[in-house]
Amino acid sequence: MRSLRSLLLTSCGVVALTGCRCATPAPAPSPETRAPPAALRSVESFADIQDARERSVALFVEAGRVIAHPRCTSCHPADGRPRQGMEQRAHVPAVVGGEDGHGPPGLPCTACHQATNTPTVGATVASIPGNPKWALAPVEMAWVGHSLGAICEQLKDPKRNGGKDLAALQHHMAKDELVGWGWDPGPGRQPVPGTQAAFGRLFQAWVDSGAYCPEP
Repeated sequence: MRSLRSLLLTSCGVVALTGCRCATPAPAPSPETRAPPAALRSVESFADIQDARERSVALFVEAGRVIAHPRCTSCHPADGRPRQGMEQRAHVPAVVGGEDGHGPPGLPCTACHQATNTPTVGATVASIPGNPKWALAPVEMAWVGHSLGAICEQLKDPKRNGGKDLAALQHHMAKDELVGWGWDPGPGRQPVPGTQAAFGRLFQAWVDSGAYCPEP
């Protein structure tokens, strides 16, 4: 019987540097070689907005440049199938997160996604994403296709954010290593804007100003 590793390598059609670390034939991705996004605005740059609610919304909209970026939302689908690329096309090969977000029995996400990003050889993508915590978010945290205002309301709802209060959410955004992957997505991928530290400060300022959301 052929091993899982050999089957994966065959289905991917490419041998990468080590282990499975495979890349799969897929539609050509959108160019991610465009100029990197502008840095995030500083918290201080919002000080001239006198109305607290208006300032809070403006802070979240700026933080939303990270939250609603495909690098982040692609792991928050409603159908259990991760997305790829800036266009958020369905993952190829067809895989699902399974009951716990780590893949179904026999085909865990770690079969191809290792603890670090892995450059590929002769592949249609420049690297395979990797992170020690690689997984899909639960369906109640689905963001793909949602407006920034709708995502904001989800973030504030403990029933749809993993039971976190605002303080725990801020710590997650500012410190979590899987969130941090967005700034280090591997060769061939555009990172999210700014830095995780700057993003964490914006998120904290949004919390401190009342945690108001944009209109859905």
